[in-house]
This record gives sequence, structure tokens and C-alpha cells, in this order.
Amino acid sequence: MTSYSYRQSSAASSFGGLGGGSVRFGAGGSFRAPSIHGGSGGRGVSVSSARFVSSSSSGGYGGGYGVALAGSDGLLAGNEKITMQNLNDRLASYLDKVRALEQANGELEVKIRDWYQKQGPGPSRDYSHYFKTIEDLRDKILGATIENSKIVLQIDNARLAADDFRTKFETEQALRLSVEADINGLRRVLDELTLARTDLELQIEGLKEELAYLKKNHEEEISALRGQVGGQVSVEVDSAPGIDLGKILSEMRSQYEVMAEKNRKDAEAWFNSRTEELSREVAVNTEQLKSSRSEVTDLRRTMQGLEIELQSQLSMKAALEGTLAETEARYGAQLAQIQAVISSIEAQLSDVRADTERQNQEYQQLMDIKSRLEQEIATYRSLLEGQDAHYNNLPTSKIATYRSLLEGQDAKMANVGIREVSLGSGGGGGGFRVHIEESVDGKVVSRKREA
Repeated sequence: MTSYSYRQSSAASSFGGLGGGSVRFGAGGSFRAPSIHGGSGGRGVSVSSARFVSSSSSGGYGGGYGVALAGSDGLLAGNEKITMQNLNDRLASYLDKVRALEQANGELEVKIRDWYQKQGPGPSRDYSHYFKTIEDLRDKILGATIENSKIVLQIDNARLAADDFRTKFETEQALRLSVEADINGLRRVLDELTLARTDLELQIEGLKEELAYLKKNHEEEISALRGQVGGQVSVEVDSAPGIDLGKILSEMRSQYEVMAEKNRKDAEAWFNSRTEELSREVAVNTEQLKSSRSEVTDLRRTMQGLEIELQSQLSMKAALEGTLAETEARYGAQLAQIQAVISSIEAQLSDVRADTERQNQEYQQLMDIKSRLEQEIATYRSLLEGQDAHYNNLPTSKIATYRSLLEGQDAKMANVGIREVSLGSGGGGGGFRVHIEESVDGKVVSRKREA
């Protein structure tokens, strides 16, 4: 930042009663708020302006312009050529600074225009002819997705059917093994029944042999008794008639026959009862075995059906869990993508809002600078016009030249920031002093004082 001080010190009589004045103006990146106040020892006016100008092309504006006028009797006398030369040099420097600022302002406007063209919304394009293609592609994608889902469902159904057939095969195989085990058990029972039948047949044979042996003994006893009876008859021919042996034998025979028949009937009855009892036991056991086997078979079938249903339900559950996991993963990925897009759009929106806010602030600052510069220029014009009465002693041509130079640069002063303008009392003679301060980033790097 460069600051210029334009100071005039003169006696009260040199400007028709004006005690003195000093003018300070500068161009830079920061200014104070405009204010006007009076000074002691004469008439003093201070005008200050607070303003900030930002530029992307350079760090700030620097430049100055100073005009020195003498308000005493020796104004432009003696050192007129030197004063005019200094004024001309300063005017040329001011014009160079103004041109540089105008060039920088133009470059900044071009950059702002380019930035708005790049960042602003582009011309609307007609995408209606793409909608049909997009709809066709969406329909194809939807059809492919549905077909893929059908194929996946068919694969799952085939897998479930294969699992069912495998389970049924395992069940039938287990049932076959169970039936074979039952057949082996029945074979053992049949062997036991065969052994029992053989035992009963052997018992029957033994009873038959015993019956035959009893019959044989009975016949032998009868024969022996008959022989005894026959010998007695021959011996006792002359005896007196006694007991009727034939009758006795007949009675004995009948008794033996009754006993034999009774024994035979008892044996047959016992055999028949035993056989019937065994048959009943075999039938009862067979019925119980059949009922137990049928019950076991029913229970096994029920268990197998429940196992098959359980396997099918487990397979369906696994398939549904896999489908659910796949769907959750797919929608999770889509949600993550959408969240990323939303985050990026929000970041872009925040950047756009920040840029818009910054541009609005810059625009407001520029408008404030413009209005304040216009006020300062109006103030300078009023101050200069107010001093016309004190310049009557100057040559008319030179005053007109200075006035035209100053008024011709009023429009260009709008591009230069005014830091401070003050009119205060000065002591001493009627010379002019110019104070130049140069600063970078708010730090004063050099100070100059010119008379």
C-alpha cells in the first residue's frame, strides 16, 4: 500500500483568511471510514474512507498523485519551473498508475467473466431424443434382471429338488436297511418257531412211541393172563366151577382199553391244547409283531417326512438368507454410491454458496469503494472549488491547466482508493510537502517526504 500526503502550510492572510490546510490521499488495499472534522489554528477538514479492494491479478494497488500549490505571495515565484516540473512528473506518474490500475481492472474483469462463464450454468440441451433409448435400455435391464431372477429361482428350485431327492433316497435306503433288519429278525423268529415245531413233533413221536409201548405191554399182559387162564382150566377140569375168568379178562380188557383210550385221549387233548396254545401265542406274537412293525414303519415314515420337510425348509431358509444378503449388499453398495454422490453434490453446493457469498462480499466491497470514491471525489471537487478564491493570484492559464488536469482525472480517481484527505493548520511558510508511504501486506516498507 502506498500513501501520499499532500500538505500545504501558509499564513492566514495568504488565502484570504484560511488558516492553513493539508491534503493527504493515497491508493492502497485498505482505507478508513469517511469522516470530516475541523482542526485548530484555522480551518481544517479531514476526510477519510475505509475500504478494501481485492484483486486476483496482483496483491494490491499502489500509486499516487500529488499537486502542490503555494498560498503565499511567493507562489510559483522563483521555483516556478521546478514546481511545475515536479507537478508534471507527479501527474505523469499518477497517469501511469491510473493506466496500470485500469489495465489490472480490465484483466480482473476478464478473469471474472471467464470464471462466471466456466462456473455458471451452461446452455440447456435437449436430451429428449435420448429418453426413448434410455427407456429401452431400462426395459432391457429390467427384463434381464427378471430373467436372471427367474434363472436363480429355477436353480434354487432345482437345488431344493435335488436335496429332496437325495433326502428321499437316503430315507428309502434307510427304510430298506430297516426292512432287511426286520426280515433278518423274522428269520430268527421263524427259526425259533421251526425249532419249537420240531420239538413238538419229537414230543408227539415220543408220545406215540410211548402209546405203542403201552399197547404192546398191555397186549403182552393180556397174553400172559390168557396163558395163565388156559393152564388153570386144563388143570382144574375136574374142579368145581369157580370164577368166570373170561368175564374177568373181559372186564380187565375193557378196563385197559378204557385206560388206554383215556390216556390216548388225554395225550391227544394235551397235544391239541398245547398246539393250540402255541398257535395262539404265535398268532398273538405275530399280530403284535405286525402291529409293532407297522407302527414303527409309520413312525419312521412320519419322521422321514418331517426330516424331508425340515431339510427343505432349511434349504429354503439358506437360499432366502443368501438372497437377502445379496440384496442387502447390492442395496448397501447403491446406498453408499448415492451417499457419495450426495456428499459430493453437497460439497459442490457449499463451495458454490461460499463462492457466491465471497463474490457478493467482493461486489458489496467494490460498490462501497465506488460510492466512497465518488463521495471523496465530490469532496475534493468541493474543496478545490472552495479554494478558487485563493488562487486569484495565480496565472489564469496555469490554474486552468491544473484544474483541467484535476477535473479530467475525476473519473479515473474512482479506480484509486483514497486513504486520507485532511486540511489542517500548518505553520511556517507557504510551501507544499508530500509524504509517501509504501507498505506490503499492511506493513510499511518505505516512507518518503517531498517538499
